[in-house]
Amino acid sequence: MTRLEQIYQEKVSPELLKEYGYSSPMQIPRLEKISLNIGLGEGSQNQKIIDDAVAELTSLSAQKAVVTRAKKSIASFKLREGMPIGCRVTLRHERMWDFLDKLVNFALPRVRDFRGVPDRGFDGRGNFTLGIKELTIFPELEIDKVEFVKGLNVTIVTSATTDKEGKTLLTLLGMPFRK
Repeated sequence: MTRLEQIYQEKVSPELLKEYGYSSPMQIPRLEKISLNIGLGEGSQNQKIIDDAVAELTSLSAQKAVVTRAKKSIASFKLREGMPIGCRVTLRHERMWDFLDKLVNFALPRVRDFRGVPDRGFDGRGNFTLGIKELTIFPELEIDKVEFVKGLNVTIVTSATTDKEGKTLLTLLGMPFRK
């Protein structure tokens, strides 16, 4: 059991049960998965960018990233069906808890002029999406070896039914939301 998962079991879960008064412990919101996505439009022209993104995403997630491909051809973007346009990975269980711990405690504090995460990223069902402009905030990546600055979309999927429950869950897990 990871450190953050243990905190969830011992502190967060009872706190949520007390605050929202659930009738069953199965109603307590929990993390289901974390999805990481890098979109690279220029990757259709340059395969090296895609390969670098896959290697970087694999090193930070500890799981092999999958190349995403275009579903439709778009002539104005010089894009054909099946061309590589990004990469993604879905984390569950232990890797999910490790990544969230790393994101909250190591990566986000390394962001320049960090004032907290905006809470606009909730989707109405308790899931949260966060955009990161530079992957270099993660300690696994060596800044010298990164040729192209890439961004990252992090989607945290919870079992919460409302945004308020989802925000409470993530706040108790240590996500630094803006005041």
